[in-house]
Amino acid sequence: MQRNVCSLTVFFEDPFWVGVLQRTDGTRLEVCKITFGAEPKDYEVYEFLLTNWGRFRFSPMLPDDGAGEKKVNPKRMRRAISRELQKRGVSTKAQMALQLQREQGKQEQKQLSQAKRKAEQERRFLLKQEKRKKKHRGR
Repeated sequence: MQRNVCSLTVFFEDPFWVGVLQRTDGTRLEVCKITFGAEPKDYEVYEFLLTNWGRFRFSPMLPDDGAGEKKVNPKRMRRAISRELQKRGVSTKAQMALQLQREQGKQEQKQLSQAKRKAEQERRFLLKQEKRKKKHRGR
């Protein structure tokens, strides 16, 4: 049975408050980084998640090792949650996913700028050709 799990970690990354949203479906992990700005209240984070869920850009899926799949005692779960709340930072797997997403964005941007540059060169070349044709029309 696949279990979908989603967790949000909010921490201060100078100069902004940042949230890292991790989504797993049992075998794969996706990560999304959210920049909040000023320190968000709990209800503001919840409202933000509800209103903007469809706009989040998650990283490409990474294989997940599926650690923590067994049933956990509720008291132990509560202790684990309080430990997670005290802990700062993001898991290394999430950092890898965010890095992959950044690199993918860089590649897309690079391709886009190359296409723009090529189109501009083509436009200039055509203008130059047109100018040459106009000069020699009178002969």
